[in-house]
Amino acid sequence: QPMAVPTVRLRNGVEHPLIGYGTYKIGFVPASSNSASEPGHSPDQDPADIIKDALACGYRYIDCAQFYGNEKLVGKAISESKVPRAELFLVSKVWGDKMYEGREAILRQLDQTLEDLGTDYLDIYLVHWPVPGKHVAAYQVLEEALGAGKIRAIGISNYTREDYEELKAVARVPPVVNQIEVNPFLWRRKTYDYFMGEGVVLQSYRALRQGKEMGNPCVAEVAKKHGRTAAQILGRWCVQRNIVLVAKTVHKERMKENMAVFDFQLDEEDMKRLDGLTTPESLAEFKALYDKCVVRDTPLAALEPSEQGVKKEVLLD
Repeated sequence: QPMAVPTVRLRNGVEHPLIGYGTYKIGFVPASSNSASEPGHSPDQDPADIIKDALACGYRYIDCAQFYGNEKLVGKAISESKVPRAELFLVSKVWGDKMYEGREAILRQLDQTLEDLGTDYLDIYLVHWPVPGKHVAAYQVLEEALGAGKIRAIGISNYTREDYEELKAVARVPPVVNQIEVNPFLWRRKTYDYFMGEGVVLQSYRALRQGKEMGNPCVAEVAKKHGRTAAQILGRWCVQRNIVLVAKTVHKERMKENMAVFDFQLDEEDMKRLDGLTTPESLAEFKALYDKCVVRDTPLAALEPSEQGVKKEVLLD
């Protein structure tokens, strides 16, 4: 019996599942990915089966994107799974190349995503990165698509406070979510407080830090204290703050493990210890990634950094 997942209410009244399944690198690795040499799963695994496993485990929020290059495959898995569309919560994102090309390209991409996923609407459509000089206009195209009924809500991804303020000045419909990396090793409390104050729910990717910190002594101690796994501690840390957890694994057992975060609680001391794992290096690494990704796959990437229009000063923590 798949588990019922708690939800968080978005500003438009929609209930958003607190955990979702991330489809990045399932069946396809984008050429401009930060780790293009690392396949997402072993060659003997059928990517459609991986997604069907996630659906069988009870995941209903499926996190997709144009950039992931695999929406057709996700659509095939959904269709074969026989899970009714009304039970699903489908999220996708438009990539910088289309945002750079403008309105027609964005609308065509949305239609392509809908066709690939085999649906006539998305629960949320996001601007994937705040491309300098382009992201506000791209968001306005999403506002237009919202009016046409192709998407039920619109959101943003990888926005800093400064990007959001630039958007807020002209947006007619405020975003319901901002999908960013959040975990104890990149805990940007001021950013979290800011978006919570704005009524924007955070979705977290790399919530499990790509599996790189499973042996961390602090995480291990908290896990031991609760009789849980490291992944469950990292996941619980997220959902306990009403941050939506986007968990990614290709193993069915781990899919179940990642989902089992709603039947225990971390105490104040645990939370404080985990909050303390973010280092200045992590914040610097985050800024370097941001600088690269806001222009990735657009003509801006070929310009000198001083010409790209990337924000120099953003709230890092």
